[in-house]
Amino acid sequence: MKRTLPDRIALPIRLLILIGSCLSASVVAADDYTDARADLVAAYQAQDFRAMRSAAERALAARPGYTGALFNLAFAEVLDDDPEASLRTLNRLLAQNIDMGVAEIDEFAPVRETGGWAEYAARIEQLAHPVGDARVVRRHDVGDFVPEGIAVASQNEVYLGSIRYGDIVRLDGESNLFLGGAGETHWSVFGMRLVGDTLWFASSAIDQYAHLDAADSGRTGLFAVDLKTGNVSTRSLLPETGNAQVLGDFVVANADTLYLTDQSDGVLYRYSVSRAEFEAVVDRGVFNSPQGLVLDESGEHLFVADYVGGLYRVALADASVSRVSVPETISPYGIDGLYRYGNSLVAIQNGIQPNRVTRFDLSADGGSIVAAEILAMSLEWFDDPNLGQVVGDKLVFIANSHWPRFDRDNNLPEGLDGPVVLEISLER
Repeated sequence: MKRTLPDRIALPIRLLILIGSCLSASVVAADDYTDARADLVAAYQAQDFRAMRSAAERALAARPGYTGALFNLAFAEVLDDDPEASLRTLNRLLAQNIDMGVAEIDEFAPVRETGGWAEYAARIEQLAHPVGDARVVRRHDVGDFVPEGIAVASQNEVYLGSIRYGDIVRLDGESNLFLGGAGETHWSVFGMRLVGDTLWFASSAIDQYAHLDAADSGRTGLFAVDLKTGNVSTRSLLPETGNAQVLGDFVVANADTLYLTDQSDGVLYRYSVSRAEFEAVVDRGVFNSPQGLVLDESGEHLFVADYVGGLYRVALADASVSRVSVPETISPYGIDGLYRYGNSLVAIQNGIQPNRVTRFDLSADGGSIVAAEILAMSLEWFDDPNLGQVVGDKLVFIANSHWPRFDRDNNLPEGLDGPVVLEISLER
């Protein structure tokens, strides 16, 4: 799952370096980035900071603009007794409106003594100021609910799915349990979509699920429940591959076709409703941790957000994959939810700090991002915002999933606020 990815900004400094490329036991294909990252880790462990810096430069060249790669280069530079170079690299991250928290990291003390630190620190402080106007649409009073799925039936009715309990609740001014998750039907609830009177949702038996039966661990599938009766009408389990599997999000293409991402195994699937069958469109080894996905206006391409790989476009006719070109001042990383509004992509980014909602304007051919605008950032409700839904000219989304609050034993602290559902305008 995305919370186990490398270079997670909230992790302690040494974990950023030493975790390496272990997304889980399953994925990442060998490439120039992972090779350079392995060399970086080895050099760090050997305290050879010149070699570490060289490996960090190669990693960044392999994945230009990547948050973790830039951070590790800045870290290597300061360890290599070059704080001025480290500050220049940190300013490249600041150009993307990213705060790496180096003011609190002991190893960056030499950077804080450079002449440019005061200006850098002042600009970092500005990132904590709220951006965007948001309206609270709904609240739910269960603090440890941990929502990952959301579906909006109307302005007055929102469905939320729980990672922690597997419950699906209907919020319409009150909080009503729609489907309980402690039975044998499903497990943690991930992405959700409404199609007429049917609520589709992905579900996985993960460690954070409070009712986990060890025999179910690792199972995942696609489910459908009838809104009128509350009965589960579809329960299609993904065939096991021997690797960790978690179906996280999906998009409905038509009445018979859904596309889904397996964020642990890195596979993009097509699901046929009539045949109840999964088919791999893009097999493992291409994506690291695919999360949100959305069809372009023609329905011929899928945009896929890879949490650590950036944005990709998949041509459905032949399953060819191309990286969406992005200027270095724009970060396409750490995207959880991904949606389309006209010729723009709307992304919920919880893998970079501060968390944000960003609009990416696409080129006419859809192959590149030409501009970006932060629509919401550093809002008071934000604690790992994740998924949402475009409703007309609005984005309705989960503001506080609390995912980072799980400890190593998958426990949550007391006193968490319940889920808050926000609405922001997408109109210019």
